[in-house]
Amino acid sequence: MSAVVTPAPPPTPVEPAKEPAPAATRSRLGHPLVRRILPLAVVAAVVVPVVAVVWGSGAWPSALTVDVKTPLDDAYAWVVNNRDTSPVFLYFLLHLSNWSDSSVTWMTDLLVNLGWFPVTLGAVLLSWRIGGLRGRRGLRLAAVTLGAFAVCGVLGMWEATMETLALMAVAVAVSAVVGGLLGLGAGLSDRFEKILRPVLDTMQIMPAFAYLLPLVLLFDIGVPSALIATIIYAAPPMARLTSLGLRGADPGVMEAAQSLGASPWQRLLTARLPLARKEILLGLNQTIMMALSMVTIASVIGAGGLGEEVFQALSTVDVGKALAAGIPIVLLAIWLDRTTAAAGDRLGEGSDPSANRLLHGWRGWSLTAGVFAVAATVGSILLIEEWPEPWTVDISPPVNEAVAWFTGHLAEGVPVLGGTRTWADGFTMWVLDPLRDGLIAVPWWLLVLLAAVLGLLAGGWGAMATAAVAMAGVGVIDVWNDSLDTLSQAIAGVVVTLVLGFVIGVAAARMPLLERLLRPLLDTMQTLPQFIYLIPVVALFNVGRSAAVAAAVLYALPAVVRITVQGLRQVDPAALEASRSLGASAFQQIRQVQVPLARPALMLALNQGVVLVLAMVIVGGFVGSGALGYDVVYGLQKSELGTGLTAGVAIVLLGLVLDRTTQRTRRGTTTQ
Repeated sequence: MSAVVTPAPPPTPVEPAKEPAPAATRSRLGHPLVRRILPLAVVAAVVVPVVAVVWGSGAWPSALTVDVKTPLDDAYAWVVNNRDTSPVFLYFLLHLSNWSDSSVTWMTDLLVNLGWFPVTLGAVLLSWRIGGLRGRRGLRLAAVTLGAFAVCGVLGMWEATMETLALMAVAVAVSAVVGGLLGLGAGLSDRFEKILRPVLDTMQIMPAFAYLLPLVLLFDIGVPSALIATIIYAAPPMARLTSLGLRGADPGVMEAAQSLGASPWQRLLTARLPLARKEILLGLNQTIMMALSMVTIASVIGAGGLGEEVFQALSTVDVGKALAAGIPIVLLAIWLDRTTAAAGDRLGEGSDPSANRLLHGWRGWSLTAGVFAVAATVGSILLIEEWPEPWTVDISPPVNEAVAWFTGHLAEGVPVLGGTRTWADGFTMWVLDPLRDGLIAVPWWLLVLLAAVLGLLAGGWGAMATAAVAMAGVGVIDVWNDSLDTLSQAIAGVVVTLVLGFVIGVAAARMPLLERLLRPLLDTMQTLPQFIYLIPVVALFNVGRSAAVAAAVLYALPAVVRITVQGLRQVDPAALEASRSLGASAFQQIRQVQVPLARPALMLALNQGVVLVLAMVIVGGFVGSGALGYDVVYGLQKSELGTGLTAGVAIVLLGLVLDRTTQRTRRGTTTQ
């Protein structure tokens, strides 16, 4: 059989090959960042020259400003003149103000009239019961509580402590109910959660001062403004964590409850809420901590208590008196934090069948309440109310003497080192002043464009629009230079915080012993209210912008360190092991493996550092930070609500700019 030969097809004419485009050009144009920025660059190339010609390239042009101070002052004058006649005040706000005042007054009278012995014993019994009546944890918690209340009395701050506790008790109760209801709605309804989320996001980045000013406008200076501001400030954590716990309920358990015929209400009460108990209690813990922080800051509008003692002492640079009032605040924070943390740890623990049933469950609570009732009765019979004067110690003179010695010997003039105040002056001269002057010298439109670019890179077009509008809004309300002064302090504080936080966090993530040593220190620092950080920096650096930046660094550092450690610890061990097998050094493992894989956590640390630093820089207005912080304090003290509210709006706008330019969303990190 012969093979069939198929003729070959005619050759296809070969066209000359086209010269390929350079790979570098294709890669540049195809890069995701270039594709994202290119539309904005095209628009800027057309708009910026026109804007520069029409309105100039210096500071924010006066032609684009709006006078908001005068209308705000007029609004405040109208409120003052019509507070006793307007139906809004007579039939709503007046009742709310009266309820706030009467509830706090009732709680204060209750604690003061009970006397120091029943109150202290009641707090000790409560802590002991929460920690466990039969365990060492309960005894340790009771000892901490006894020491905290005893020190408050010994330092002569018993009555001020009771005023703070009374305001906190009312604020936390209302905040927990309001936040719990909001979280319940957000946890059960997707639509409500979408509506609530941006509101909580905005409230999270608002510094504490921003809550005080509008409430002073409505309720004037006093306890009602302080209480309502504290409730609004402390409710968001409860709402967020309640919603998180309800949404994170085990689907298998919920499906089993539904298959047994449980109604939606029964599933909520018997399955969803019990499964979310730990998150709800964590929300209560955060609400308590934020309420304590706000109560101390609200002393500037007449909250009274320990915060007022610190505020008055800082106003006269009396470090000894400020420390005497600051120590009880710290002890209260530690007591409240450890008590709620112990309650959270005990959730889900089964009771020991062999244990005495009298000390567990409702019997244990009944025993605790009975002992307290007996103590309160004995205290009222013996008229044990005020802390005995012979048991008090005035620490102000020795502390002020120590501060004076430090100022004379170590604050300046130290050979080679120079001293802490010399460092503060140098930091102001070589860092803060050039940074502020540089920002003011930059064309206003360039700063708006830079905010837009950073927002676009971080979170997409929505973040870009928010950042650009917020940055422009600072100029529109005519506080451009003051806002840039505050921004320069925030930038300097963020840089120092991130450098220290990342270095300490990386070291702690690589060395478990260091992390264990740092943990109690970070726990304590995270429980301290903002006011407390001002006391040591005034002693070390005196008043001024450097002191405010130092306080901001101390306030934000624990959160940055914790998030960095957690992010680096969560890196896949297999990736680290592979890098070690390839001979990578420790530095190479950190730079090429851990840091890239932990980038989302590090970006979160950056965002939290920015928000916390800005909040503390504003509080630094009490110690001479100037700019917006000073305007807020001045407006609150002098009833210049136009100045204070304008600065408060600028603070919120700056917070939005910094948050949107550093908060990477899933969309903002997309690379395709």
